[in-house]
Amino acid sequence: MALDRALVGRSYPPSAVYEVGRAKLAEFATAIGSEDPVHRDPEAARAAGYPDVIAPPTFAIVLTLEAANVVLTDPEVELDYSRVVHGEQRFTHHRPIRAGDRLVATTTIDAVRSIAGNDLLTTRVDVATEDGEAVCSATSMLVARGTA
Repeated sequence: MALDRALVGRSYPPSAVYEVGRAKLAEFATAIGSEDPVHRDPEAARAAGYPDVIAPPTFAIVLTLEAANVVLTDPEVELDYSRVVHGEQRFTHHRPIRAGDRLVATTTIDAVRSIAGNDLLTTRVDVATEDGEAVCSATSMLVARGTA
């Protein structure tokens, strides 16, 4: 069954606050193989012009993946997750995520389309500080493979 195009524009309430810690940033940098000291050393980060250590750009997935799950649990979306593959991921940064940030993520369904019997669902997760400063947006496309 094709996804309902009326879902486009649906937004969900903001996530709980996620406090960014230095240890998490260092763990993520290690996991992706980044040796840049701005991810681990506050002095190196300050020398580079940041107030504290900063996250590698893809660290945003830690927040945005969890926030986007609200779409998958929405009964009105009717997405068969057993048939889903991840089609695309993009990040747009307004500024680096940094240690000490208190972030919230708000998910919106940006697009729904069907191509060759497959449903494509595009979500956008906007990440901001709890005070409303825009930090980044993550756009993700899921492909629900058709049964034919």
